[in-house]
Amino acid sequence: MDYNVASVDEALGLLMLVAQNPGLGVTELSKRSEITKARAFRLLSTLERRGFVQRSGDAATYHLGYNALLVGLAADEQVSLVRQASKYLQQLASQFNEIVQIRVRDGFESVSVARWDSTHDVRIHGSVGMRRPLHGGASGKVLLAYASTEFLNEFFAQDFQKFTPNTIVQRSKWNEELIKIRKQGYATSLGEIATEVLSIAAPVRDGTSKVIAAMAISIPSSRITPKGLEKLAKPLCAAADDLSAELGYRAGASAV
Repeated sequence: MDYNVASVDEALGLLMLVAQNPGLGVTELSKRSEITKARAFRLLSTLERRGFVQRSGDAATYHLGYNALLVGLAADEQVSLVRQASKYLQQLASQFNEIVQIRVRDGFESVSVARWDSTHDVRIHGSVGMRRPLHGGASGKVLLAYASTEFLNEFFAQDFQKFTPNTIVQRSKWNEELIKIRKQGYATSLGEIATEVLSIAAPVRDGTSKVIAAMAISIPSSRITPKGLEKLAKPLCAAADDLSAELGYRAGASAV
């Protein structure tokens, strides 16, 4: 089954042409993209309105816009994060033979951008790219604990789905949990998104001291107790700290 959306495909094709050949006008861009000039102009106008391209000069030539820059910076950060995180995920997975992953925040969700699987027959299934609400799981807790006050106010204005009896949905309990996470430097989830899954996560910071990701270990409850989970905090936090150092973080620096 073909899920291709022609207009999106054409718009992205034009965006790539502008990226690779800045300074072309609509006539040349339409010719190279093999679509009509009128359609190319409409698509470029849409991209311009969303900040991905901008027109300049009397001849109305096109260059990348500010939103294209933001996407590029985010991609560079995440590619660097994934590349440098690999050895730490492998190290933890080799030590504990459990699922280890890196999750980042995207809106009100967290997204898995890197993952190392367990070899156990019984393990938590998932994949890179898998999303879930921030209020579920240890990774989401870490990403919330270090988010801005403005974001938290917006986030907690919504109603939350209760995945299991252990899912935290009250703002007062969340406030207590986030204070605890900031104090101890990691978060745990005891069956809060799936009753049979326990997880622990630590923050990953960049060179500005900003928390950009969470490194987490997830384990079936049949293989570990809450007390046993806490024993993973030290090696997990050490790995997250080492990754943060590679990304430019220096302990004691202030986030900008």
